[in-house]
Amino acid sequence: MHFEFTPKVVALRDQLLKFMDEHVYPNEHRREQELAANAKAGRPYAELPMMAGLKAKAREQGLWNLFLPPHPGDSTEHTTGLTNLEYAPLCEIMGRRYWSAEIFNCSAPDTGNMEVLARYGTKAQQERWLTPLLAGEIRSSFAMTEPAVASSDATNIECSIRREGDEYVINGRKWYITGAMNERCEIFVLMGKTDPDNADRHKQQSMILVPKNTPGVTIVRDMALLGVYDPPFGHPEIVFENVRVPASNILLGEGRGFEIAQGRLGPGRIHHCMRAIGMAEAALEMMCQRLASRTAFHKLLADQGVWRERIAESRMLIEQSRWMVLNAAYKMDTVGNKVAAKEIAMIKVLTPNNCVKVVDWAMQAFGAMGLSQDTLLTHFYAYERHLRVADGPDEVHRNAIAKQELAAYL
Repeated sequence: MHFEFTPKVVALRDQLLKFMDEHVYPNEHRREQELAANAKAGRPYAELPMMAGLKAKAREQGLWNLFLPPHPGDSTEHTTGLTNLEYAPLCEIMGRRYWSAEIFNCSAPDTGNMEVLARYGTKAQQERWLTPLLAGEIRSSFAMTEPAVASSDATNIECSIRREGDEYVINGRKWYITGAMNERCEIFVLMGKTDPDNADRHKQQSMILVPKNTPGVTIVRDMALLGVYDPPFGHPEIVFENVRVPASNILLGEGRGFEIAQGRLGPGRIHHCMRAIGMAEAALEMMCQRLASRTAFHKLLADQGVWRERIAESRMLIEQSRWMVLNAAYKMDTVGNKVAAKEIAMIKVLTPNNCVKVVDWAMQAFGAMGLSQDTLLTHFYAYERHLRVADGPDEVHRNAIAKQELAAYL
């Protein structure tokens, strides 16, 4: 399959690369300073002052909401017109700095939640929540994972969503709810059970919109990824205790939660993989720069065979991941997310495993510095490694792939 990007995408890619060079990379130190200042002021999860200006620049240049592909029934205000395949090289560039996607209003979990609202939300739900999300005025979170059950099997979810008159009452505990600590996060898309006794385990779940400031919503603590906390976003543990929301906040209707989850997680998974490739590219670049500048045992590290092997292997791992992701994006665009499920599952296993290996080698090249706060590599590693669990662990995806392969034989 030959993937040739359209002139529109080539122009956007060039524009985005220029934006990164002029506005993102030069602001890395400033970002660290503002994070430290916010923490000192007792507001570690406040928006960084520099972000508002960068977002305004991105929006002025048309580098805004690039993630949302066209979909039957969507109104024009809810789509950029870019397909998954067209978005892939742009998302990869954003991934070179894990925090930069927010500048373009293309960061998780907002992207997935906006797709949910665009695909499944009522007009009123879209006006209340999708419009300000598309404008970058607020942020959102996706509340699915629970500490008490193996959430890799979504049918295990125990959080209760019970109808009482014109309201739903929600009780449960969630954790690793990305973005929920952020002061600008205002809405949760929450998955729970409305019909736990339904004989069809895939009809027990529903999704519902829960405003963060609703009484009964309690943030217990932020959760670290490999010991690394992630302000200003955060990944907290949250208790929902007798949380009441209007019945109109249900998405698509009772029993449709699993269906929505499958529609949401496909794009979410491929976006994670696109960003992971960008991080691996950045890590390889850092590795090569380091190896070309350090001498050990009387010669450059770049001249030593073991490091040349690792550079070559890194390039092959990245290209393998990139072409697999492009193929999955093409399938999603041409035959739909459901038919492309196997391709999505394959990249979700392949890409994090490939890219975390590249990052690990880059860390090794830097020695002690690679384990410190003086490079971005520890953040890259935490992100890449967590992807082997987030949005479904490797084991679940491998099982799904095998089932499809075996279907004709069993």
